[in-house]
Amino acid sequence: MKRHNRSPRTRSLRTRALLALALIAGSLAIALTLPVRLGLDLRGGSQIVLETRSTPAADASREATDRTVEVLRGRIDALGVAEPTLVRSGDHRILVELPGVQDPKKATDVLGRTAQLTVHEVVGQTEDTDATAPPADPTDPRVLPDETGQPLRLKAAELTGQDVKSADARIDQQTGAGWHVTIDFTGTGRDRWTGITADAACHPSGDPQRRVAIVLDGKIISSPQVASAVTCGAGIAGGTTQITGSFDAEEARELALLISGGALPVPVEIIEQRTLGATLGDAAITAAAWAAVIGTSLTALFVIAVYRLMGLLATLALTCYGLISYAALAALGATLTLPGLAGFVLAIGMAVDANILVFERAREEHAHRNRPSTRSALAAGFRGALSAIADSNITTLIAAGLLFAFASGPVRGFGVTLGIGVLASMVNALLISRVLAEYAASRAAVHRRPRITGIAHTGWVRDRLLRRGPHLMRHPRRWLAASAALLVVTASGILVRGLDFGIEFTGGRLVEYTTSAPVDPDRARAALGDAGFPRALVQSSGDGRLTVRAEDLTDTDTSAVTDTIAGLGGDAEKVRDELIGPTLGDELRRNALIALSLALGAQLAYLAVRFRWRFAAAAVGALAHDVLILAGVFAWLGKPIDGIFLAALLTVIGYSVNDSVVLFDRVRELLARDRTAPLARLTNRAILQTLPRTVNTGTGAALILTALAVLADDALTDFALALLIGLALGTYSSVFTATPLAVELHPRTLTNRVRRPRGGHGSSANGRPVGEDGRHDDMKST
Repeated sequence: MKRHNRSPRTRSLRTRALLALALIAGSLAIALTLPVRLGLDLRGGSQIVLETRSTPAADASREATDRTVEVLRGRIDALGVAEPTLVRSGDHRILVELPGVQDPKKATDVLGRTAQLTVHEVVGQTEDTDATAPPADPTDPRVLPDETGQPLRLKAAELTGQDVKSADARIDQQTGAGWHVTIDFTGTGRDRWTGITADAACHPSGDPQRRVAIVLDGKIISSPQVASAVTCGAGIAGGTTQITGSFDAEEARELALLISGGALPVPVEIIEQRTLGATLGDAAITAAAWAAVIGTSLTALFVIAVYRLMGLLATLALTCYGLISYAALAALGATLTLPGLAGFVLAIGMAVDANILVFERAREEHAHRNRPSTRSALAAGFRGALSAIADSNITTLIAAGLLFAFASGPVRGFGVTLGIGVLASMVNALLISRVLAEYAASRAAVHRRPRITGIAHTGWVRDRLLRRGPHLMRHPRRWLAASAALLVVTASGILVRGLDFGIEFTGGRLVEYTTSAPVDPDRARAALGDAGFPRALVQSSGDGRLTVRAEDLTDTDTSAVTDTIAGLGGDAEKVRDELIGPTLGDELRRNALIALSLALGAQLAYLAVRFRWRFAAAAVGALAHDVLILAGVFAWLGKPIDGIFLAALLTVIGYSVNDSVVLFDRVRELLARDRTAPLARLTNRAILQTLPRTVNTGTGAALILTALAVLADDALTDFALALLIGLALGTYSSVFTATPLAVELHPRTLTNRVRRPRGGHGSSANGRPVGEDGRHDDMKST
């Protein structure tokens, strides 16, 4: 009996298949066991009402309350509660809304603590238990009981929480001493810590004065004695200390969180906590779900119609993409909001892009007759498309990583969702889709009927371009002039009409009602929309109460809202009427702008390394062009600039960069093969060769967005409208803004060395010269 040696191609296919099965099985297990946390708009959660209190040392002013909001936001982020809402209500109250948290006890324990940390030298022990009353200023001398209850007389504080650089919960694995908190001090704090321990070391062992007391919120949490090895006057250098005690893991992490997060500017008191209903009703969620199903189905049908068997397999692979993304969201504990859900469905449509890149490259290879079989054409297509897929996804991952690292709130959540979507898209295209496609192409029945694969013909878009062969970059300055005119006309709306910032940016008014009869939030939303308040947020609140939030509510408007609610539920009594601050406060917006600027700078640097700096500058210029036009269109239409628009804007930025990278990747390939041809001619060839991918990808995404715009709720209609505009802008600007800009920035003679793409992906795989009309010299239109 003969043993047949498997070919390397067969072995690699089986290896990829095993990896794909393992990934799908793991994702399925996670999806079945870990639910995804839903946001306040889909499910509701818990609301905690805090009130700031004045002390002799600090006044609970409006500014102090705003600073308290930012400290609390950091604590909630560290607790792992994603997408919380924090807003100042009036001058002294803070509304904290936690999505999906039905038992907020842990959160209230952390939020309610002032976390004022001080470090004191110990004067000695005392028996005067009456002296333990806290002083007005926590940094003043005081008497406090230590861990055993023995009162200690302390000097004034030498160190405060402002001197702390970081705090981490750690466990000593070697000695088994249990959990402790390690504190690192700043430069000034390091010197002060050395001075405190140097003075304490001058006292004999066992003397209370050799101890150092660490106090948190008026309680000694640790009072260690300076080790005998430390000599008088030397102290402990390095600026690091440990807080030890009988901590478990959760207590140590909570203490580290409080210390590193900093003290609240003023104390807060929890005055109320309740359960909140969803801000969007069942009807809106159902409409969004139907829009998602219909849009995704239309996209799947389109891909199957264009790419036949390969399209069917790509659609099957996209279901695996959805499973992997969902499992990643669940595993990371991310919060899914309605715009996030729409973006998730949209990402499924955009994930088709990588498959389309591969299939179009495979069509080119097969049409050249350089790859006689569909399987070899597919393999060449995957190799040829790898650099474009990698570059476009890496630039997006850079942006997602920086948004996650430096932003907070909804912008940070968008970074998480974006990163998950990009990674899942790459795995889907380069692993799962490839396994399915290569397995099908290797079947004998498919080999006999190559046209059913969808890659044995070039497609009507490519055929039409080959017949006409237009030279689009003959006059690049005309396209730049057209782009500039479009930019001026649309962006002038920002100056003429201004941007209509929503309640997230401007704040507004919150009115809470009790009614004699229960009022369904969906009915209240519809009635308020008919009464002229379509952007009002309505939530059930507590025991039969109803909360209405809107921006720019005058007293007359509030009376109209009250009459509308009374018409639905009988008598309506106002139990709260307060002005509220923006949920996207100054610091949150500042952090988002910093993160976005860093992301754009990092993308520019990466593109400059992978391509030429001129291409990188052109791509970023086209991106700025798209952002300004989108904002200008919304200004002319009078659409709100709110959190949903912000998510759409970030998505549009991703579209713009992705389209430009795919086009410039093809320009790089052509430059690597022909260093003497004018850049205008090479970029024209690149446009004609990549336009089929651009048309097919844009059509697939547009089908989902159109379904969302037509069928979904009003809020998602604006979201879909922004993305439809962004999709059209990204397609236009990559061809008619970024490309002519790169041509104009480039020297007229190509004398510089051309940087070849890494990994050897530097040509359309046959390496043959390309004619001016965009076709290969030996290629005939089919």
